[in-house]
Amino acid sequence: MVEDRTFSGRLFSAVNFILLALIALVTVLPFIHVVAGSFTTSAELAANKFVLIPKVWSLEAYKFIFSTNTIFRALGVSIGVTLIGTLFSMFITALMAYGLSRKDLDGRRVFNFLVVFTMLFHGGMIPTFLVVKELGLIDSYAALILPSAISAFNMIILKNFFQNIPEGLEESAKIDGCNDFGILFKIVLPLSLPAIATISLFYAVTYWNTYMSAILYLDNSAKWPIQVLLRQIVVLASGMDHSATLDGTVPPPDQTIKMAVIVVATLPILMVYPFLQKHFAKGAMLGSMKG
Repeated sequence: MVEDRTFSGRLFSAVNFILLALIALVTVLPFIHVVAGSFTTSAELAANKFVLIPKVWSLEAYKFIFSTNTIFRALGVSIGVTLIGTLFSMFITALMAYGLSRKDLDGRRVFNFLVVFTMLFHGGMIPTFLVVKELGLIDSYAALILPSAISAFNMIILKNFFQNIPEGLEESAKIDGCNDFGILFKIVLPLSLPAIATISLFYAVTYWNTYMSAILYLDNSAKWPIQVLLRQIVVLASGMDHSATLDGTVPPPDQTIKMAVIVVATLPILMVYPFLQKHFAKGAMLGSMKG
C-alpha cells in the first residue's frame, strides 16, 4: 500500500508538473512572440506571422519610436506620476485602513459600509469629470492622481491585514507612551511589509497604465504619459505612408511598431515586479483571512 501511494503521489506530481508547464508555456509564448516580433525585419514579419526567434535582428521599430525626445518626456511623466501617486495612495490608504481596523472606533461599521458601497456603485465618468473640473484640476498632473488616490478594494485588504496583528503589541506600545501615529508607523507598518508591497504594486500598475484619465483631463500633449503617447505612435504608424522614408530607410510595418510599443510600455513594470514577487502572494493571502 505504501508503494502504491508513493507511485500515485509521483504520478500526480508528474501530471501536475506537465500541466503547469503547459499553462506557463501558453502564457509566456505570446510575450516572447511580441518581443521577438519587435526586433524582427519587415520582410520576416510579413512572411511569418508567428516569430519566436528572429532570423535577422532589426531595430527598425525602436528607431521609429525613439526618433524623437517626446517619448523620453512621456516616460518621465509616467515615472513621476507612478512614484508620487503610489506613495500618496499608500499613505492615505494606510491611514484609513488602520483607523477602520480599530475595534474601538466609533461608527466603524458605518464607515465600512460606505467603503463597500463605493465598490458596488460608482458615480461614473461624467460626474467624476465635473468634480475634477470644479476643483480646477483640468490639465494638471494632480488629475491623474487624486481621482484614483485610494481604492476601496486595496484599503479593505490592508485593513484585514492590520487586524491580523496581535492586539497585545499595540497595548504594550500604549503602556510605553506611544500614540496612534507612533503605533502605526513604528509597529503596524513594519510588520505589514508583505501587504504594503502587494498594495504598492497594485497602485503602481494602475498609475503606470493611466490612459483614460489622461485623455479626459490633459489638454496639453506635452503632459501626456507614456500610454497615451504610445497610442498616438500606433495610430500614426497605422496611417502613415509606407512609401515614406525614415533616416533613409523604409519605415517598419504597423505590426512591428505595435509590438515595440507593447515592450516599451510593459518593461518598467516587469523590472519592478521581481523585487516584490516574494511579498506578493503572502500579502494578498494574509490580507484576506479576516473580514
